[in-house]
Amino acid sequence: MLSLYVHIPFCKARCSYCDFYLVTRPDHIDEFFKALSLETRSRSSDLKGRTISAIHFGGGTPSLVPVGYIAGWLNEISALCLFSPDIEIAFEANPEDLGGSAMDDLRAAGITRLSLGVQSFTPEKLQALGRAHTALESQVVTARALQKFESVSVDLICGVPGEQLPLWEADLQAALALRPQHISVYMLSLEPKTRLYRDVLRGKTSVPDDEVQASLYELAQSEIVERGYSHYEVSNFCLEGCHSRYNLASWKREQYLGFGPSAHSFSVCEGRETRSANVSSLTRYMAAPGRAVTFREELSAEERFTEEVFLSLRINSGLDVEFLRKENKLGLRLSQTIFRFEQKGWITQHEGRLYLTPKGFLFADLIAGDFIFG
Repeated sequence: MLSLYVHIPFCKARCSYCDFYLVTRPDHIDEFFKALSLETRSRSSDLKGRTISAIHFGGGTPSLVPVGYIAGWLNEISALCLFSPDIEIAFEANPEDLGGSAMDDLRAAGITRLSLGVQSFTPEKLQALGRAHTALESQVVTARALQKFESVSVDLICGVPGEQLPLWEADLQAALALRPQHISVYMLSLEPKTRLYRDVLRGKTSVPDDEVQASLYELAQSEIVERGYSHYEVSNFCLEGCHSRYNLASWKREQYLGFGPSAHSFSVCEGRETRSANVSSLTRYMAAPGRAVTFREELSAEERFTEEVFLSLRINSGLDVEFLRKENKLGLRLSQTIFRFEQKGWITQHEGRLYLTPKGFLFADLIAGDFIFG
């Protein structure tokens, strides 16, 4: 099975906390989709005879694009490969873009899963984040989406400037009352090239410290899991069988192809694993879509081990202890490291696998780094 990712790079404006590749020039949409078509055809050999289990439209803001472009690309890609009977086609959208017949049009185009960039159900947080939709839109659009789509995911952000537990509690209760099939909880991080990072550096604003951030995350864990959701990845919770198929395949290091500027791909051929990335420039991408890949590397054994450890620990299927012991350079110190993390209450062992505890999810990267580098 193979998954596909399509990066739609258009946004109305850049949010203060966002460091994804995007452009705020929607007048290039038509030219972009012509380039996307050319890139897709240029990679037909990678698609021929393959079965696609998941497609994810991300960005940027895919919901800014007229649905006809999305339907056209899906028709084009379906002629080059096979779709599994239960294929999941996920689409990221902002609430303010989903008025009128937009949801019905997306359903008609083949979208099966809607990923809503709600971020918050409270006016204070939406204003702090600079989001264009209102708290009422967060509620109304999510409720409508749940009536129209097989699966709906809601994104929430915690740790915005000035946030404390009561405000976050309100967000969690609003989301859980609607009961979407999937909830993503992201702790706001300060990325160096963002406006929020510069504002914090200059003292214009501040974000909650690590202790507050941890308390917000732990509250989300306990309340969401208590309501019947599985905490299947560090930032993601789902009702049974409603995980993000594309994302989970990526975390399990299954193959995927990325289309569009800045999109990444992962392929395996005759035991060799390769990662590649498209150019992070819309102008350069549209000028030569057939030569979009600007980075490609074959992973070394050490890099493969590092990825396996980091990614396996992030998901609730755990990390094989024997794999870790066989590939690890810590020798006897590995057992001591495992014991130390067990004593801290960060990991547990069961039937030869290591699992992060709810508290351990807070330290996933630190734990993985210790297993790899000591």
